[in-house]
Amino acid sequence: MTASDFEDDSPGQPAPPRSLIVTVYGLYAREVGGWISVSTLIRLLAELDVDAQAVRSSISRLKRREILVSERRDGRAGYALSPYARSVLETGDRRIFERHAVTDDGWVIAVFSVPESERQHRHQLRSRLAWLGFGTVSSGIWIAPAHALDDTRDHLLRHGLDQYVDLFRGDYVAFGDPAEQVGRWWDLDALQKLYDDFVAEFTSMAGRWAGPGRTSLSDQDAFIDYVHVLTAWRRLPYLDPGLPSSLLPATWSGTTAADLFATLRHTLADPAHAFARRLLDDDPS
Repeated sequence: MTASDFEDDSPGQPAPPRSLIVTVYGLYAREVGGWISVSTLIRLLAELDVDAQAVRSSISRLKRREILVSERRDGRAGYALSPYARSVLETGDRRIFERHAVTDDGWVIAVFSVPESERQHRHQLRSRLAWLGFGTVSSGIWIAPAHALDDTRDHLLRHGLDQYVDLFRGDYVAFGDPAEQVGRWWDLDALQKLYDDFVAEFTSMAGRWAGPGRTSLSDQDAFIDYVHVLTAWRRLPYLDPGLPSSLLPATWSGTTAADLFATLRHTLADPAHAFARRLLDDDPS
């Protein structure tokens, strides 16, 4: 399994049930021991118009991918996050929820070589580097802004991939315009479109929660909207390397999209949490 298993739904398409389940676990399961009973998960997903059969089918897929593990507690059937899933979610929290000032402090370079006899590790390593925000300079040389260094070092060590990689820090000194080079290392046009699509899809949601009709909206409505907006948002920070503004196109909408998500999170997170906890605490199993 690779970290990309968390974020493999197609951009711009309705989120599949397994992605909604990962969002629910990431938001609410860890604070109650990382485990949710099957019956409660079905009740939570029913609020998102996912039927019980689709939940069970998606759980099976997440179990095969070693994201969830079957576990009974007090005689109740349920699923817990695997240790690997916990580590990915913890790293993801920083990428998804924390916004830091991006400075132009150089680059981290990953140079790797994997023997042909271990080519499965080559795919795994590339997937993880992409998930950590690296772009491709050439087949065995990948690059990211220097602020990715700590997460990269920790992640590669934790998952036994450090033996294939050398990490360097450095500055770009020649030849060419760095702003043109980053367009070769990352597909910024595709990422820009994803940000534009996010803004187009969720601006009306923010307006609904900020308008006079907000008083008619419930914690249940907040839960539904928050799970959907977070599921749509959480893949984008994995695709975005976090480049300084001097290297981004003048029309870059990533900041607008991040501001929109932050506004919706501020509005929705608490009432959504209150609704989810009521279902989690009132488990009928």
